[in-house]
Amino acid sequence: MEAVRILVVDDEASLAKIVASYLEHEGYEVALAHEGLTAVNVAATFRPDVVILDIMLPGLDGMEVCRRLRQSSDCYIVMLTAREDEVDKVLALAMGADDYLVKPFGPRELIARIKAMLRRPRLNTMREGSRVVTIGGLRIDTESREVHADGRAVELTPTEFELLSTLASRPRAAFTRRTLIEAVWGRDWFGDDHVVDVHVGNLRKKLDDNPSEPRFVRTVRGVGYTMGPG
Repeated sequence: MEAVRILVVDDEASLAKIVASYLEHEGYEVALAHEGLTAVNVAATFRPDVVILDIMLPGLDGMEVCRRLRQSSDCYIVMLTAREDEVDKVLALAMGADDYLVKPFGPRELIARIKAMLRRPRLNTMREGSRVVTIGGLRIDTESREVHADGRAVELTPTEFELLSTLASRPRAAFTRRTLIEAVWGRDWFGDDHVVDVHVGNLRKKLDDNPSEPRFVRTVRGVGYTMGPG
């Protein structure tokens, strides 16, 4: 089996090397970059499955690197921030990151999160034998992982697709945030439930779904979210 490729992006060269050594010990193939533009160029040729990305970088910052990566890659992205700042977390997730870690962190915690992401279910969130699900003007193809809204192709991150397909697997059923976290992020998710709200917000923007008059993703007050019209 081909090794999982991980790109570590941090301007602290010593920290990047330590993280890389732990990842290589786990059997991952690792590449390093120490500035934003270099990271974008390395990602184009290395084609990583996972990117560990520091927010504070010389040149292009981590947020901009994340945005550019999302234009051409559906790799998992873990953002690193030096501050316990809710704004940083929300911005990172809004830019397309799948997870975040606050420095300082233990390499073993990072590895645990990577393994949790790589264990996320693929394609099995839909009913067995169901390849295409249509809800109103929304079409979800679980085999090709393609989504169309009103005939328009919608580019989703891996996490956004898993979240959407989980909701669509049982239209009109109300999913709690904790249920969605266990289905999409896994039972060993370390973060808080707020991550669901951020990703739902991103989904709505990409689907052109007005939260005040939703056609696809509806909020169920006091519970969580559901698919389909009210």
